[in-house]
Amino acid sequence: MTKQLLSGNEAIAQGAWEAGVAVGAGYPGTPSTETLENLVKKEGVYCEWAPNEKVALEVGIGSAMGGVRTLVTMKHVGVNVAADPFMSVANTGVNAGLVILAADDPSCYSSQNEQDSRNYAAFARIPCLDPSDSQEAYEFARRAFQISEDFDAPVMLHETMRIAHTKAMAEVAGQREDRAPLDYATQIPKYVMMPAMAVGRTVATNEREDRLIAFAEETDLNRVEMRDTKVGVIVAGALYTHVREALPDASTLKLGLTWPLPPQKLADFAASVDKVYVVEEACTYFETRVRALGIDVATPPAGRLPRSGEVMPADIRAAFGLAAPAHLEAATDLPPRPPAFCAGCPHRLVYCELRRLKAIVTGDIGCYTLGAVAPYRAVDSVIDMGASLSMAHGMELAGATERTGRPVVGVIGDSTFAHSGITSLLGTVYNGGTGTLCILDNRTTAMTGTQGNPVNGVKLVEQMAGKSPLDAPSGKPLDLVRLCEAIGVDEVEQVDAQNLKEIRRALKEAISHADKLSVIIFKSPCRLIDRTRRPAPTIRDCRACGACVQIGCPALGRDEQGHAVIDPNQCIGCDQCVQSCPFGCIQKEA
Repeated sequence: MTKQLLSGNEAIAQGAWEAGVAVGAGYPGTPSTETLENLVKKEGVYCEWAPNEKVALEVGIGSAMGGVRTLVTMKHVGVNVAADPFMSVANTGVNAGLVILAADDPSCYSSQNEQDSRNYAAFARIPCLDPSDSQEAYEFARRAFQISEDFDAPVMLHETMRIAHTKAMAEVAGQREDRAPLDYATQIPKYVMMPAMAVGRTVATNEREDRLIAFAEETDLNRVEMRDTKVGVIVAGALYTHVREALPDASTLKLGLTWPLPPQKLADFAASVDKVYVVEEACTYFETRVRALGIDVATPPAGRLPRSGEVMPADIRAAFGLAAPAHLEAATDLPPRPPAFCAGCPHRLVYCELRRLKAIVTGDIGCYTLGAVAPYRAVDSVIDMGASLSMAHGMELAGATERTGRPVVGVIGDSTFAHSGITSLLGTVYNGGTGTLCILDNRTTAMTGTQGNPVNGVKLVEQMAGKSPLDAPSGKPLDLVRLCEAIGVDEVEQVDAQNLKEIRRALKEAISHADKLSVIIFKSPCRLIDRTRRPAPTIRDCRACGACVQIGCPALGRDEQGHAVIDPNQCIGCDQCVQSCPFGCIQKEA
C-alpha cells in the first residue's frame, strides 16, 4: 500500500481502476467531471464522453451486460436525465458490475438546484454507498463493483462536492485486478422489459431488497462508534467528518450504505443513547426514513440545521447551542469579483445585441447563462439542459411577442444542443413552430473545463492528451448547419460571433419573419481554447459615453473623468470594443 494525496474524484477513479473496470462513460458536469478525466489516463480502460447522461448510462448498461465492469459518471441533475434507463436497469440487473457515480452539489456552487440523488437509489431500490473522505471514496469504489455483482444490481456511488474536490491522504494498493470479461448468454426474461417480463423482474427486485436489508445489518460499511451516550448522531458522507469536528464527544452511527437502511442497527443505536439526532443537508432523506421506522429523532436543542446549502461544522455547533470555533475573519477590503465573460468571449456581442433588441430570451445551461447578469440582463429563464428551444416555442404559442412587442429568442450552447437541444428543435419543427433560435457554438464544453463534445468531435482520450478542438479531431464533428437543414428548419445561417454588424443583421432579419423558424449559429472559439492575443486597441478623444463599458469586458474600465481605459494585461485584442464605440474613438493598432 502507498499513500497518495487524492481528491474524492481521483480516489474513485483509482478504486474503479483497481477493481478492474474496463469501460467508463459519462457527461461532464461539476462536481463529477474529474473522475472520468482521471480514469481515462489509466491503462486497460476505455472511456468516453457521451452526448448526455441517458446515453452514457445506456452505454454502461450495454458494456456491463456484455460482461465487463463499468463506471458511469454524472452530476445530480444528470441523474434526472438518466432516470429512464436507471429505473429499468434496477429491475433487469447486471452481468458484470455496474457503478453509477452521482455527484451532488449542496449550495448550488455550479448547479441550477440542490437535490439528494440518494432518493433515486431508494426509488429504484438499488444499493447506495456514501464515502466520507478520499480514503473511503477509493475503498467504496473498489467494493461497489463486487456488491453490484453479488446482488445483480447497479450500485449508486454517491458523493457531494465536498468529497469530490477535497484532497486528503489515501492508502491505495496500486495494483489492478486481472479480470477476464464474464460470459454473456441471451436471457430474454431478464433483459427484455416488455410488461409480462417486467413483472417477473419486479419479483426478483423484491427478493433482492430483502437480501440487501440483511446485508445492511451486517456490513462494516455501517459503523457504530460509541462515545458519550447523551448524544447520538446518525450521519453519512462528508457530514460525518463535520460531526466529528463539531461534536467530538457524540456517539455516531456512520452509514456507508445509505440504501437500504439497517432497521435493527438504527433501533439498537437509538436505544443506546439518551437522544438521537440526524445530521444531513439539502433534504430529509435520513430523517424521514428513520422516523418511519418508529425511531424518535430529536431536534437539536438550539434549532434545526439549515434546510438548504452545505452544512458546515459551525452550523452543527450552532444547532447544538455551542460556540463556533475561533477563526480568522474574512477580509472586508477586497474588491468584489462577480462572474463575468472572459475578455474576448464570443458570447458577449450576441447578448449585447439581444439586450438592444429587448428580446425575451429563453436561456440554457452553460457559461452563457451569465447573459442573465449585469450588464446584459438579457436572459429571462434558465431551467434545464435543452429547455431554451422548447420554451421559446411555448412562448410563441402563448403569443408573448404579440402581447409584449418583444421578439422571443431561444439561446443554447453547442454542447447543450447536442445533449438535449436536438429533440427540442425537432419538436418545434414538427409542430410548425416559428421564431428565432440561436446556437452559440464556441467549439467546446466550456463551463465544465473545455471537454470534447459531438459538435467539435474531440474524444475524451484526445482531450486528455491536450488536443485542441481547433485541430482536426479523430471523431466526427456534428455539422450544425446540415443537421438543422435536415430536420426541416426554414432558415439556417452561420455567423461570426465576433462580428457585431453581422450579428445585428442576422438577428434583425430572423425576428422579422413571423411565419418562419430561423436558426442562427454564432460560431467562434472559446477564449480558453483559442488564446491568440493581438495588440490592445488605442483610445483617442474618448467622449465618456460609456457605450464600450456596457459590453461588460473585464479589460475595459473608466478613469476618474469617466473616459474609457483598457487594461493591457487583460485585453486580448479581440476588437469587440472597437466595434461597440459609436464615435470611432477606439481604434485597432495598425
